[in-house]
Amino acid sequence: MSSWRDRLKSGLPRLAVVAHDLAMVWVVWQALHRLRWGIEVNAPAIPLWSAEIALVLAAQGLVFWQVGLYRGLWRFAGVPDLWNILKASVLGLFAIVLGLFLYNRLGTVPRTVLVLYPLVLMGMLGAPRLLYRAWKDSRVESASKSSVRILILGAGHAGEALVRDLRRSGAYQPVGFLDDAVRLRGSKVQGVPVLGRVQDVAEIARETAAKLLVIAMPSADANALQRVVVSCERTGLPFRMVPKLQDVLEGRSLPGELKEVAIEDLLGRKPVLPDWKAIRGWLGARSVLVTGAGGSIGSELCRQCARHGARRITLIEVDELALTTTEAALKRDFPDVEYISVLGDCGDPAVIAHALKRAEPDAVFHAAAYKQVPLLELQLREAVRNNSLATETVAHACCLADVGTFVLISTDKAVDPVNVLGATKRLAEMACQALAGQFATRFVTVRFGNVLDSAGSVVPLFREQIRAGGPVTVTDPEVTRFFMTIPEACQLILQASALGTHEAIYTLDMGEPVPIRLLAEQMIRLAGKHPGRDIAIVYTGLRPGEKLHETLFHADERYRQTTHPKILQAEPRDVTAAHLESSIAQLREASSRYDLELLNNLLRMAVPEFQPVGTHPDYRESATVVAFPARNARKV
Repeated sequence: MSSWRDRLKSGLPRLAVVAHDLAMVWVVWQALHRLRWGIEVNAPAIPLWSAEIALVLAAQGLVFWQVGLYRGLWRFAGVPDLWNILKASVLGLFAIVLGLFLYNRLGTVPRTVLVLYPLVLMGMLGAPRLLYRAWKDSRVESASKSSVRILILGAGHAGEALVRDLRRSGAYQPVGFLDDAVRLRGSKVQGVPVLGRVQDVAEIARETAAKLLVIAMPSADANALQRVVVSCERTGLPFRMVPKLQDVLEGRSLPGELKEVAIEDLLGRKPVLPDWKAIRGWLGARSVLVTGAGGSIGSELCRQCARHGARRITLIEVDELALTTTEAALKRDFPDVEYISVLGDCGDPAVIAHALKRAEPDAVFHAAAYKQVPLLELQLREAVRNNSLATETVAHACCLADVGTFVLISTDKAVDPVNVLGATKRLAEMACQALAGQFATRFVTVRFGNVLDSAGSVVPLFREQIRAGGPVTVTDPEVTRFFMTIPEACQLILQASALGTHEAIYTLDMGEPVPIRLLAEQMIRLAGKHPGRDIAIVYTGLRPGEKLHETLFHADERYRQTTHPKILQAEPRDVTAAHLESSIAQLREASSRYDLELLNNLLRMAVPEFQPVGTHPDYRESATVVAFPARNARKV
């Protein structure tokens, strides 16, 4: 009984709207007839109700319903609703004409009534809706007099939509727009005036007593956004920004949400747009296995696979808390996907064999690795065991299990390695390359640079140092790195996996490298501080195993464009499988005995290009950046 009453109660407003619209049809029909016949001396009597009027109401009411006039709400009536009303009025006229023609050959309806009917009806239906919305908006505006005063930077479509959302919420009061477009100067957008240029934000914010700045420029590039942020920082006021459409569509931001300006918004490189059709075509309905599934890359890779059609995801992780947390988040966000969790070290042959037997995967993403450069310089045995030997174990097990695709997550540090991390990841690449020539499994290696906000990366370190009041420690004023976001890195992995080559090394055209000094300064500014004044930047010198500049391709790796314009493919260098198998076996033996001296010698023999920092008289002069096809090689 209660559910019936609830449905009746919820349906009453819509019934009232239907009754209002049909009453307006009756009023218009009566008024037009009386207007037409009022000028005649011997005008016929006009009844208040007749079979003809009943037919008109039935025909017009049916058109209203079919056009979908009652799916919208008066509270949000706008131009689309007026267009819908005009369409319903015109179509209703045709329905009425047809019905009356069949009823009485239109013998009693003046042509003037038929001509004026849709226009007058549109006004009678649209005016109450717009008046109701204006009344509701005025109530919200009057209630928001004591709300937060907001100055909006950008008077385009995003700014206009933002004003509508803010007025509905009632918690914020837009006091003005700032925009550099001369044609908008002095105009109003949604009743809010355009007060001046973006660079004048400090002065205008004082004049308007604004308490919050909102950047409504989702399509602005990084350079333009940097200038806007600098202007906002001068005001001393907090500022937020409207998220980009891509972030909303991919679930990283909510519609209408105001987010803080993130460091990735200011780094100067447009994100790479993947070919989602190709990715879903390759990934759809597949079973995939991810090692290191609890890490920054592994967990996001699981989310991307779940989002884009994988039917089963197997997670291998040695950290029990990370495994539990990742699995719980996946089940919450993607409940329709089947999940298999395996706690253990993927380098243990029994663990990987058990996982492959349970999962029967079509593709394996090997993300498990140690990656902290200075730490691994002092932990050679674990670096070799986890980064190289475990990779060979997993890859070989995948070949024996007839896995279709094996994807190795590598790093730009594997190119001309000068540290243990780079050398062990390069050896992992070589191990995969040796297996690719012996088995049907397709091997894909994906290299990329530093990943923003990944565990142990420089961004969380800087953020913590800024929170503590500084100083922010940068190794060298000239050091540069390539950067990408975690979601972008995982999209690159999936995109490269979908390209279809049997054996290849892929990397992203990441544009120009970013100076770490600039990264630190931007993060300090985003925290509302001034570099050098509020937060000091201290240069500590390059740490053990660190380069000034990273590279993405070896000089002997011939690279070419792929079907994706931002992904490049390198031809793997020749590897002697027998020699590599012997090196791997010797490394396993030395690892089992924890013989660090032998491990060091064997690693240098297996990876001849490995030259630890310090072997050159002046490493700064010897570092070379290998250019992408569109650029010339240059010294740095």
